[in-house]
Amino acid sequence: MNIKALISASWLALLLSTSVQASAVKQTKGDFEDKFRQLEEILPTPNDYRNAAGEPGKEYWQQQVDYKINVQLDENQRRLTAKQTVTYHNNSPYKLKYLWLQLEQNRFKPDSIAERTVEFGGLGRRGPSTSLAQDGNPAQISLGELRRQQYYDDNDIGYDITNVTDEDGKPLKITITGAQARIDLPKALKSGETFEFNLNFAFNILEEDAVSARAGYEHFPDDAREGGNDIFLLAQWFPRLAAFSDYEAWHNKEFLGRGEFTLEFGNYDVKMTVPADHIVASTGVLQNSKKVLSKTQRQRLEQAKDAKRPVFIVTAEEALENEKEGTNKSKTWHFKAENVRDFAWASSRKFMWDAKGYDQGGKVMPHVMAMSYFPKEGGDLWKKYSTESVIHTMEVYSRYTFDYPYPTSISVNGPVGGMEYPMITFNGPRTKWHEDGSRTYTLAEKRFLIGVVIHEVGHNYFPMIVNSDERQWTWMDEGLNSFLDGVAGREWDPDIPWGVEPRDIVGYMKSDVQVPIMTQSDSVLRLGPNAYTKPAAALNILREVVMGRELFDFAFKEYAIRWKNKRPTPSDFFRTMEEASGMDLDWFWHGWFYTTDHVDIAVDSVYKLRLDTKNPDIDFERRRQEEAEKPSSYFVERNKAEGKKLWVDLNPDISDYYDENDIFTVTNKERNAYNKFMAELKPWERKALERAVAEDKNYYVIRFSNLGGLVMPILLEMTYVDGTVEMMHIPAEIWRRSPKKVAKLIVTDKDKELVSITVDPNWETADVNNHNNHFPRKIIDSRVEAFKKKSTPKGVTRDIMHDSKTELKEAKQKPYKK
Repeated sequence: MNIKALISASWLALLLSTSVQASAVKQTKGDFEDKFRQLEEILPTPNDYRNAAGEPGKEYWQQQVDYKINVQLDENQRRLTAKQTVTYHNNSPYKLKYLWLQLEQNRFKPDSIAERTVEFGGLGRRGPSTSLAQDGNPAQISLGELRRQQYYDDNDIGYDITNVTDEDGKPLKITITGAQARIDLPKALKSGETFEFNLNFAFNILEEDAVSARAGYEHFPDDAREGGNDIFLLAQWFPRLAAFSDYEAWHNKEFLGRGEFTLEFGNYDVKMTVPADHIVASTGVLQNSKKVLSKTQRQRLEQAKDAKRPVFIVTAEEALENEKEGTNKSKTWHFKAENVRDFAWASSRKFMWDAKGYDQGGKVMPHVMAMSYFPKEGGDLWKKYSTESVIHTMEVYSRYTFDYPYPTSISVNGPVGGMEYPMITFNGPRTKWHEDGSRTYTLAEKRFLIGVVIHEVGHNYFPMIVNSDERQWTWMDEGLNSFLDGVAGREWDPDIPWGVEPRDIVGYMKSDVQVPIMTQSDSVLRLGPNAYTKPAAALNILREVVMGRELFDFAFKEYAIRWKNKRPTPSDFFRTMEEASGMDLDWFWHGWFYTTDHVDIAVDSVYKLRLDTKNPDIDFERRRQEEAEKPSSYFVERNKAEGKKLWVDLNPDISDYYDENDIFTVTNKERNAYNKFMAELKPWERKALERAVAEDKNYYVIRFSNLGGLVMPILLEMTYVDGTVEMMHIPAEIWRRSPKKVAKLIVTDKDKELVSITVDPNWETADVNNHNNHFPRKIIDSRVEAFKKKSTPKGVTRDIMHDSKTELKEAKQKPYKK
């Protein structure tokens, strides 16, 4: 008999004798699900534009759009007026009959798709109308929502677009449809040709606090200046050409407020005319510093290039003095930016401005200026941490991707909580003003500022450079960026909860509001966990558990470099990560990104097996001992306690062979069979068996169930009698033929006996239920709180007789401070 068959037969006999079921689930027709089916059946077919390795193909192309804009900020009217010239480069192999524009300011118009499709359960509204009939309590609407509605009633919102002409001044037909517009071309634009057109536009700048936009103004009524001051954050402010790609053609899905955008790279030449006492922060490089900056400011900028800590270009005292007056004069700031996909800027007389140089080395951009613009409301929090966070982000991100390619990286404080654009980010945390004139900030505000700056500056890499489509696949920029901001954040301070650990996603993954990560952003039920936390946690697991850091980091950097200044899709990311690492990850992408399965691996049972020697004099004695160790019948034990005499003891004169021998008595028949068996073994089989018998190792069979459906590696912690602990990594492929239940054999030395095992002891795989990860099971620690029951009768909530005696008091309005 083959020794492998011998051992297997011995295990099988013992398993059957202890009623152990086979490890694999018995499949019925249609019951099997292949968790390792190749993703190529789902992904787009590779072609000359995007090849099977996840690289840009030999015929890859993308469009280019250049902008020249002259814009004027009317501070009193809070209105922008501009003239814009666009040069469109058709690098595609196709003829274009028309061009599509994105008009994001129109998204806020009452007749937009976005506004007309807001549900009652949306922002600021609670409870379905049926609740009125069910419990008598009214539905709720927030004061913020009332403010938003009133703002729409009181203000004219959206673009005024006029004078749309070609480069010769001839009118072009423009058709505005909601938050988009189509410009019909005089003749088809052939491959390799360019088309230039002009348009004028104007719009009233939104009050960001009132409508919760990604840009707008914030008013400070308590500033010393009569009428107060504003901070203006200008983004998604000009009509922008929609993207045209090989995989979707025109990206003309209307902006509904959540799915952001994808744009074409191009060169920008922008002149902003603003009040003369304003400071402007912007995408690009300032072209006329001598005209808009004082000699002192220029000297401070030069000093900041190699300073150890940020240098103030505009100090707190200067900013405070500046915000007291105002002016009727204006200045024009001129910025240029090359090969960027968007352009944003900020303007205010309230800004203090600090800067610090970052020497990153390399050939791309050896020196970068990190800068922050913030009002007095930012206080010491911004002075200490904003610019330093900007530099830290570039230091970390560049290690995992590529050198930061722009000359500046800017953080601006304003009404927007966090938003990103090329070279410039808007970040919201503030200090709190106290009546004694001091300003402080909470630990939460400190963590918020550092975290949001890292996250938004990180967006320069994804998607401002690696130009993914945020409107279609939000996770490609938010998820990848959240993964990296977690890397950078934990290098800043690991005690800050960065929200990207596997444990941070378990609640969402077992919820009934989960949708696949690959869901289009406007249809996602909970965007935060779906587009940020879950993909970030998935990448952490992929790096730390599945691939290992070395393979993951190499493949991730390869993806970033391949698609720098290009437009990747999910398939390009998936394919690059597999091709560069040499690992089949289809099971991972499918489970984590295309399903709502969750991780829940349970330990069902652990069996300790001992190898039969086949020698009856040994094995039968072992079985006799095993039988003796079983608990005896409580019926028999109670008879003994009562002194009952056995018949066999009362009648000793009647006995036979079986009274002297039990079923484990060895006969020569068993000995002859053993001798014959050993004689017929091949030399290598006999040697293997004799060694195994001599070593007498412990054979443990551990049975696992996949209760969540998402196949994952099994991270096994084994604790032995001697107190030692050993970790075992079982790859996810163990589930490939039996995705619901598997059994694993673990062999240990004779003196290494297991006392317990734990699956995923460090919570590395987002397992939603760690209570079933232990064998033996553990008592679950929790808490209970005593409370006193209130006995108010239903419906009795007001004592009008008593309340009518209450004295009316005059409420004093507290001073408003941001």
